Amino acid sequence: MVRAVRHRAAVQGAELTALPPEIVPVSWLIGRWVGVGTGQYPTIDDFRFGQELQFACDGRPFLTYFSRSWELDDDGNRVRPTATESGFLRPFPDRSVELLLTHPTGYSEIWEGNVEVTGLEQDAITGAKMEIRTDVVARTEAAKPYTSGHRLYGLVNSELLWTFDMAAMGLDLQNHLAARLKPDLSEGGAPTGPDGADERAGG
Repeated sequence: MVRAVRHRAAVQGAELTALPPEIVPVSWLIGRWVGVGTGQYPTIDDFRFGQELQFACDGRPFLTYFSRSWELDDDGNRVRPTATESGFLRPFPDRSVELLLTHPTGYSEIWEGNVEVTGLEQDAITGAKMEIRTDVVARTEAAKPYTSGHRLYGLVNSELLWTFDMAAMGLDLQNHLAARLKPDLSEGGAPTGPDGADERAGG
């Protein structure tokens, strides 16, 4: 049985080694992650972005999630806020997962998929992946025509890698975002709240 996770820390008062059993397969996501990624889509110019995201657990059998990002210039300086999203990740005993996301640009999504632990070392998760696809995409009348998505998250060499493919603007599913994030173990460095527009095509 897996009894430990990627690193020891307290997250919203819940010790990682004392999480609900349902959380253990996704416990490698818990923490604050920071890094850089790239974005592209046929309807926009390519761009680089900085991102910080956090998965947390308060002792109940789900994770809270918050992410925000900024477009970066060639020197790595922040140019403008881009995407903000928040939601809840709920794992199940059969290793299936549900992710509910909301965006300030008029979107809400229900994602479904599976999580797989690919590496263990002394009961600690050293490799894992989570693959999810949209089951429902709801959008307001003013939101741009985004219709479906596919995401892949992976724990590789203690880093969080993720990609996002989307179908939008009348185009087929194709890559839009990819990022490589490192754990931020500094004290008190959690994201604080939404402050930007979405970077979806044309955003």
